[in-house]
Amino acid sequence: MIKSLNEECGVFGVFGHPNAARLTYYGLHSLQHRGQEAAGIVVSDGVRVNGHRGPGLVSEVFNDDRIFNRLEGNSAIGHVRYATSGSSSGRNIQPFLFQFFDGSIALAHNGNLINAKTLKRELEEHGAIFHSTSDTEVLVHLIRRSKEKDFLSQLKDALRQVKGGFSFLVQTQKELYGAVDPFEFRPLILGKTKNGAYILASETCALEIVGAEFVRNIRSGEVVIIDKNGYRIEKYTDNTSTAIAAMEYVYFARPDSDISGVNVHSARKRCGRRLAQEAPVENADIIIGVPNSSLSAASGYAEESGKPYEMGLIKNQYVARTFIQPTQELREQGVRMKLSAVKGVVKDKVVVMIDDSIVRGTTSSRIVQLLKEAGAKEVHVRIASPEFKFPIFYGIDVSNSSELISANKTVEEVRDYIGADSLAFLSIDGLIDSIGLNFDAPYTGLCMECFNGDYPAGLGDYEEEFYALLTPIQKEALKELKK
Repeated sequence: MIKSLNEECGVFGVFGHPNAARLTYYGLHSLQHRGQEAAGIVVSDGVRVNGHRGPGLVSEVFNDDRIFNRLEGNSAIGHVRYATSGSSSGRNIQPFLFQFFDGSIALAHNGNLINAKTLKRELEEHGAIFHSTSDTEVLVHLIRRSKEKDFLSQLKDALRQVKGGFSFLVQTQKELYGAVDPFEFRPLILGKTKNGAYILASETCALEIVGAEFVRNIRSGEVVIIDKNGYRIEKYTDNTSTAIAAMEYVYFARPDSDISGVNVHSARKRCGRRLAQEAPVENADIIIGVPNSSLSAASGYAEESGKPYEMGLIKNQYVARTFIQPTQELREQGVRMKLSAVKGVVKDKVVVMIDDSIVRGTTSSRIVQLLKEAGAKEVHVRIASPEFKFPIFYGIDVSNSSELISANKTVEEVRDYIGADSLAFLSIDGLIDSIGLNFDAPYTGLCMECFNGDYPAGLGDYEEEFYALLTPIQKEALKELKK
């Protein structure tokens, strides 16, 4: 069963720094937006590999200097997570650390494997024992069972067998490896600090915080090997394309990050401008954005429309993002705690509210209600991405289709549900053009699966359930895709 909507994870690695654990701590802090459920760090001093992990925010898990005194070494990998595949039990907190007779392997993973269930069954039939319910553990079993002679060849062999979206960090006593799936759904960045240490991270914002310079993106089907001699990059497969998750630009990444050379804030701002062209509100008094991920798009919409951009909603920065709360009741309570409308700004105004996406519709409904309770004359909702109609299987376990409001309701029905005076979404072409990638690949190098049902890597273990649960709106969208 596909679980409720969860955000992605974040990975961070360092090689060649005397305070590798502390550097990783700072890197994970900058990636906290990618996962607030648990955090962990594993360190190697060249001989021993050990780690510390636990539930909660990075600052909660690493809340004592004595922890860092135990984490000595010049190489480390770290992870912040939500549960993508696997429950939220302590056994699933990464990085995983495996001790073998001939060495240790630590592993951190951002993404989701669509053939993990099949691989697990095959591995268990051959005697494998799994200690977690996470799909991440599959890779280590595949490495250990590979018939290849050296570790890099074993790793490449394992990577060719797993399908889906992933950025893996793999650490041994003396090396650090980073690998990206054949479509580059999940970004992985290589950087270098002033003292010559190498950094691997999910986003460029993590380089900034540790004073590292950007070196390059790890591209589709590539594995980077970092050791005492520096780094080198090799391909583990030539069967590659580029399909970077559009949702990285729409929502998940921090606005100060660059993904494949495109700044996230700038892309969101262009989305807002395009949205103002496609869906203007002629009688609008003010434009407001839903903090924080929609503020860039709102400023773009305001500039293009010539209407004033105002701070009509204030966010309590100490409340976690709501859609990842485990129950609907908690999510709604989270919205009430998280946002408040500024009465002095919205009272008696025709408000255009810009948001990045509508998933279930409950949050949008509550925000519209907040604005109307604060005296807004009209609330027109504009969404800086297309309708979210399909689940995502390459890194975010998005709820099954019954929870995706746009998979079950027309735009007008969604408008009625959230209580807005009007509702419009950015077009698919508008999103592609606004992000502005230029790869020789479908959608200029974006993965648009949640908007149009086009799954570049297939559906794997999810295929049967996916087609069995298609809604009439999804079926119609897939017909359009085939034209």
